[in-house]
Amino acid sequence: MPVQKMCTVAEAVRLNEFAYSLTLEVGEEMTSQTSCGQFVHIKCGEERLLRRPISICDWQGDLLRVVFEVRGEGTQWLSRRKAGDMLDVLGPLGHGFDLSAKRLLVVGGGIGVPPMLGVAKAAASAGAEVHAALGFRDQGHQMLTDAFVECCRSMSVISDDGSTGRKGFVTELVEEFLRNQPCAGADCAACSGKPEPPVVMACGPKGMLKAVAAACAAHGVACQVSLEERMGCGVGACLVCACDMADGSRKHVCKDGPVFNAGEVDWND
Repeated sequence: MPVQKMCTVAEAVRLNEFAYSLTLEVGEEMTSQTSCGQFVHIKCGEERLLRRPISICDWQGDLLRVVFEVRGEGTQWLSRRKAGDMLDVLGPLGHGFDLSAKRLLVVGGGIGVPPMLGVAKAAASAGAEVHAALGFRDQGHQMLTDAFVECCRSMSVISDDGSTGRKGFVTELVEEFLRNQPCAGADCAACSGKPEPPVVMACGPKGMLKAVAAACAAHGVACQVSLEERMGCGVGACLVCACDMADGSRKHVCKDGPVFNAGEVDWND
């Protein structure tokens, strides 16, 4: 069950010109329920009725870390919090990633990078082989890459303008990685004795996720995606974050997601 409580900011760090990291003392009652890909709903000042959903980047003991960029008045207010300040936090919320795979490619685009760090760290600590493909707008938006290096077998970086890594889009890294993997066919003689194909897990803009899902489908590789949608209540009671599924149904990103198998999603909605 989600927990709502007042939490102390243990650490507040500005990662770059755009991104901020807050480590919160949420207590083990909350962290013991947390899984990769979930989020917390944070109240950003008394004058704002709606909370802001922030993906969980990492957690340990009674501490939980969130990383966000300023996108409006709520996150602007949140960016000004300092160590010792109190925040009204509700969480953990949502359905996270399935980390049962032994080989993973984690893919993050922009502000979709922070939650993938939690995935990479948790999977690596469980003994999985983890690779990372990270895309940023430019060098000024790059963040957390040192932490990925510590827990991943390999990490590749790409940016829109080429100011960090090479120039291009993160989907290019995904395509290249998958082309070098064994196929998914159990009876393929060429792949005999090779490790199983990885499971791809991704978070970022919907256009990026659509392209990643298409690449995985073409290579016969399982793919899980974390969708980004505007949210109202965060618990599935309103219709703000409803999205269309491939089978014609509609699901709530906050409650049924934010993580879905890529094949479930109607990418043409």
